[in-house]
Amino acid sequence: MKLAVPDMVSNSYFPALAAIELGCFQEEGLDVELELIFPPNKAYEALRDGEVDLVAASAHAALSAFPGWKGVKLICAQARGMYWFLVLHRDLAAKRGEIEAIKGRSIGAAPWVELGLRRLLAEAGLDPERDDIRIAPVPKLPADPSLNFGVSAARALKERRIDGFWANGMAAEVAVRESDGTVVLDIRRGDGPAAAFHYTFASIAATDRALTGNPGLAGAVERAIRRTHALLRDDLTLATKVGRKLFPAAEAELIAELIRRDLPFYDSSISQDDVTGLNRFAREMGLPSGEPAYRDVVASGDGR
Repeated sequence: MKLAVPDMVSNSYFPALAAIELGCFQEEGLDVELELIFPPNKAYEALRDGEVDLVAASAHAALSAFPGWKGVKLICAQARGMYWFLVLHRDLAAKRGEIEAIKGRSIGAAPWVELGLRRLLAEAGLDPERDDIRIAPVPKLPADPSLNFGVSAARALKERRIDGFWANGMAAEVAVRESDGTVVLDIRRGDGPAAAFHYTFASIAATDRALTGNPGLAGAVERAIRRTHALLRDDLTLATKVGRKLFPAAEAELIAELIRRDLPFYDSSISQDDVTGLNRFAREMGLPSGEPAYRDVVASGDGR
């Protein structure tokens, strides 16, 4: 069974990575291998086309390949809340919460990830065209073709190829530790409009076809993620162990601290508020979500 993630060197989808490496999927009878497919829409397209069996990515991006949630279900959350950071170069002297500092700046953001930032700007009364806010992907560095987006963004900021980025916690941590970046918005921890917390979240998804063919799949995946959360809460050194196997050396030594900060958001359940906020965000961004009921978006434990 293949599980796709759009960004590996990060804390965003770490529960899925750790569930493989710590044997939690194996305990549930699932033989899962990891595949990196960037960006999120490509991972969901691979799911739709039967090239992978599970996707661990941002929930809203499922709509890129499954309009109106037709043919896909979210099985569980990896953690609660929208999990990206707005980081600007320290030379811009932006203060925490000062979203207006983004005016006239170039911001690196991955496809589909950038939708969260665009909605934040709209709620703040900012307009990318009027306010000259240039949002675009960051090219991977030629010398390191395996580099994930977040770390690429931090390096691009260091080299002043961009003024800031909207990316994961690992990217933010690298930028801050190297004294190149300042965190302006951390949505999970209260920055920005309250509704932004529910724009999206890190989930695990499967096709309706797979869930129907294997009624125990949803329950097994959710239990594996819940078990992974418990193991990481009990022993953060496990995060370092997983990081050292999967990450470059520098990022491997940072991951335990990032997971410690994320522990308050570790919850595998998906609430009605999560689904309501997710679909409101999708409609506001013009995504083909429709007006689905909870059961149309989230798999039940028996796969229905």
